[in-house]
Amino acid sequence: MKDYIEERAIEIANYIIEEKATVRQTAKKFGVSKSTVHKDVTGRLIQINPALASEARKVLDINKSERHIRGGLATREKYLHQKSHF
Repeated sequence: MKDYIEERAIEIANYIIEEKATVRQTAKKFGVSKSTVHKDVTGRLIQINPALASEARKVLDINKSERHIRGGLATREKYLHQKSHF
């Protein structure tokens, strides 16, 4: 594996852990796709640093379990905002 890919995987994991960031937020911050973030954390990082991969995975699992709530809140905000314009 190329050195810069390993470094990116470690940086991505650290960012996710420190910021409690979602895959989408992380992808935007690093200028990569959501697929790349997911592959870095769940695939590549396990070979590089299993402990760090485990920590990042915990945050991603929490985010995954809460995403339906965030989606509902976003939808609610969208419709509340639209009502105020009429």
